[in-house]
Amino acid sequence: MDITFKTPEGVFNYRVCAIIISNERLLVMKDERSPYYYLPGGRVTLHETAEKAVLREIKEELEINAKIVRPLWLNQSFFTEDVNHEKYHELCLYFLIDVSATDLLSRGNNFVLTENGRHHHIFSWMPFCELNKNYFYPGFIKKRIFNLPVNLEINTEFE
Repeated sequence: MDITFKTPEGVFNYRVCAIIISNERLLVMKDERSPYYYLPGGRVTLHETAEKAVLREIKEELEINAKIVRPLWLNQSFFTEDVNHEKYHELCLYFLIDVSATDLLSRGNNFVLTENGRHHHIFSWMPFCELNKNYFYPGFIKKRIFNLPVNLEINTEFE
């Protein structure tokens, strides 16, 4: 069971995201339902650690076995989602991920994968300097990607 619940005031999500970097480019994705780019990852399930969740999500979405380098940010985000227009309170842990022992970098600048035979994910290696020019969430990454923290930092976003 995903750690997410809906209330009359909005939706709560507990998520994890992967920060995958190569040559000052960030791996981003979008799907058939979202007009914006976002990061690989997803919801944590009940009784699952954040570390296991991010590795599971990477396996499901990218079909690779990656390694966690370190946690980067715990982001507390309060926003209205652009597609369903619901108010969200989201906690998301962002992990720096090592993909050097995988074939991910050989897949090209853009590639498509299908998750569970249902969702088509379009992946792109977006240069850091282009994040500001694109419809991309979360917004704090657009500035913070240039200087990754050594230790876990807490960030709060109101959109």
